[in-house]
Amino acid sequence: MPTKPVVRTAAPHKSTVPDEAMWPRVTREVADDLAADAIARDRAGKPPYDEVARLREAGLPALLTPPVLPGRNLTGPASGPSPDPDDPGGHVGGGHGGADWRTAAAVIREIAAADGSIGELIARHYVLSWSSRFFGTTGGDLAAGHEPPAVAHGWLLGGGTDLPDPETGPGLTLSPSASGHLLNGSRTFAAGVTVADRLVVGAMSTRTGELLIALVNPAHPGVLAGTDNDRLGQRLTGAGSVDFDNVPVEAGHILGAMPRDEHAVSAYTALAPLALRLVLSHVALGIAEGALAEARDVSRAVRRAPRSEAPDAATYAVRPSGDPYLLLAYGELATAAHTAAAVVDRATDALEQGLRTGRDIGMDERAEIAVLVAAAEAVTGRSAVDITTRILELTEAATSFDGGPALDRFWRNARALTAQSSSVHRLRDIGDHYLNGTHPPFAARS
Repeated sequence: MPTKPVVRTAAPHKSTVPDEAMWPRVTREVADDLAADAIARDRAGKPPYDEVARLREAGLPALLTPPVLPGRNLTGPASGPSPDPDDPGGHVGGGHGGADWRTAAAVIREIAAADGSIGELIARHYVLSWSSRFFGTTGGDLAAGHEPPAVAHGWLLGGGTDLPDPETGPGLTLSPSASGHLLNGSRTFAAGVTVADRLVVGAMSTRTGELLIALVNPAHPGVLAGTDNDRLGQRLTGAGSVDFDNVPVEAGHILGAMPRDEHAVSAYTALAPLALRLVLSHVALGIAEGALAEARDVSRAVRRAPRSEAPDAATYAVRPSGDPYLLLAYGELATAAHTAAAVVDRATDALEQGLRTGRDIGMDERAEIAVLVAAAEAVTGRSAVDITTRILELTEAATSFDGGPALDRFWRNARALTAQSSSVHRLRDIGDHYLNGTHPPFAARS
């Protein structure tokens, strides 16, 4: 692991197995680096090639996967994908990874506080990196699937494994071929389209109707990606649409499957969408915490005239940011952030316990986790939007238009992120479970 500020290069390097206690320091270095030029990068709205290089150099993409030690066979089982040493996006450097989900969540939140887009990018990558465990039939065998080469080469994963909304089109299909399958169709993905080393996608099998989870090399000539960097917020996630035209997918690059009948989906596999929803809650919380911290710095630097009606105005006048109403507002916002953090941390603990239980987890346990994740979404969604809106009032709208601290970017990022899910639906599911004992529905759609 690097012990100096992260350099902006993706050059291959060797490193030793990191102690888990090192991840907070490494993450702090990356977050500080991202925060230093966050405003300029947000304004430019370019694909996050440089940002991904910073993540890769720090070893963060491999954090949730098992370490690949020097001398280990990286090809995995005969049916697994093989590393490509000629891949220009490759990053040979064994020894990363092996952390737990709580550590990953802390990394996501801190990165998101510095740059919400990059927080979402790494969050979605972490869930995709577990695709062969969630959807595979091996019970999460650490040697199976794409993990060994992904760790060895520092791959960043993009795409998505959920079903698209039927109103947006038929999505992706996989048709049987002599060597495996042919992938066709078009999909829009929220992250990683332009910068991913590999895409993990869910496509409907034309033979069985199952949702197959496939690992695809975006460098194939049949893969055509289009960027979407001119969005309201979260502009640097590498979002966009991808067209697949007869892209071959070898049998060993099918990481798993989801049954056509949702009632046949195992409780463990049903944790996959919950994991994605939870890490995005950490992104929302990180955005809120980053916004609050930057607003605090702005308010500290400005001496405000006390309100004459305040009985203790004379006392507060001797201190910068001493307006008692300003203190009350920050107290409310800090409390909202603390509350959201408590709810999200509880859901994270429950999800991690469920993942540790593995394939033996039952539907009742999955339902309890789903309720906690829904609560985390509802609370963080509301808190993120409220905090990022009110700081604009408290800092006199320190937006990007006046060359100031551009605090509006936090509001834009929070709005773009939370618009992906409805707190009304989550609260309804929570209420139905609490009142009637009903299990929250399994949803495989985005």
